[in-house]
Amino acid sequence: MSLPGLIGVIHLPALPGAPGAHGKSPASVLKQATERAVGEARRLEKAGFEGLIIENFGDAPFYKNRVPAETVAAMSVIASAVLAHSGIPLGINVLRNDADAALAIAAVTGADFVRINVLAGVVATDQGLIEGEAARWVRENQRLGGRVRILADVHVKHARTLSSDDLGIAIEEVAGRGGSDAVIVTGATTGRLPGRESLHAALTSARHCGVPLYVGSGMTPEGLLESDPGLRLIVGSALRRGGLAGASLDDSRMASLVKAWRRYSRT
Repeated sequence: MSLPGLIGVIHLPALPGAPGAHGKSPASVLKQATERAVGEARRLEKAGFEGLIIENFGDAPFYKNRVPAETVAAMSVIASAVLAHSGIPLGINVLRNDADAALAIAAVTGADFVRINVLAGVVATDQGLIEGEAARWVRENQRLGGRVRILADVHVKHARTLSSDDLGIAIEEVAGRGGSDAVIVTGATTGRLPGRESLHAALTSARHCGVPLYVGSGMTPEGLLESDPGLRLIVGSALRRGGLAGASLDDSRMASLVKAWRRYSRT
């Protein structure tokens, strides 16, 4: 499978066991979350997105690196339903950094890729210090069949790296020594775009490493058309009403982004 160029993010609501679902029947919470995810998947595919990714966005505050069993179960059910109703590649992101769960969900459901926020290096986050375990996760992926592609963040948002401050070197570490199939760069927080110079440096380094580079936050149609050629996109907040993560999808925002992407990708 070739990795998609334009990926739409499905922000899942609070899943069973999360604070946002407290007091509700786990079965009804899962049913509603699944229906919402399937509906969004259909709309994103119809709008022209080339891939999807589901993430447990509504489960905040997030566990650092190991989610409870009910989260894995719920995301597996949701992923299976999305795959049954969609014909485009699907990715899994288990926040904050449960790569074991993401790889397991992808392997058993047939999803195509995972997003790992911290594959290599050490970062300080609002969940505490997170250390990447690329050696173990790459081997775990192989143990599970090796068909799942790994997309890994570099200088991930909502965090401060304690490893290399040089973005280009960080990409070399994650892609070259960490074994990722693609790298993702973001701004400082959700909805913020990386600076133009950072994007240029990241694209140069990713090309040198022979991996695709995704922009994972803050991209707008206008910003895309002003960017260097060769970028790929993971888009969430910009597709939603008011540009707010977790809000409902906005058809006009989706259409504008897809139109800009098609124009950009032809250059």
